[in-house]
Amino acid sequence: MQLISSLAIYLGAAVAEIAGCFAFWLWSRLDKSVLWLVPGLVSLITFAWLLTRIEVDFAGRAYAAYGGIYIVASLGWLWMVEGQIPSRTDAAGAALCLAGMATILIGALSR
Repeated sequence: MQLISSLAIYLGAAVAEIAGCFAFWLWSRLDKSVLWLVPGLVSLITFAWLLTRIEVDFAGRAYAAYGGIYIVASLGWLWMVEGQIPSRTDAAGAALCLAGMATILIGALSR
């Protein structure tokens, strides 16, 4: 149960981080209103708070395991929000990262 809970938190954190960064992207790179920074900051605060909910003893381990989820979520964002289908090498890289994330997280939760 703790593994499923951690994965759900990580997924929520990834969406919050990507959405927050995307709001800054819209403002900075696509010349959208500066008001996009408000929901962007709220999303980034939510992201940081969610990572503190992971039940591991050390922040660095929580962040390391999060990396795999973030990469997969970023490719999902690329596809669903930006309309670009990830390549085979994107998928292969994401699979490798998920394997690393699973190794770190399962090891940390079993201690």
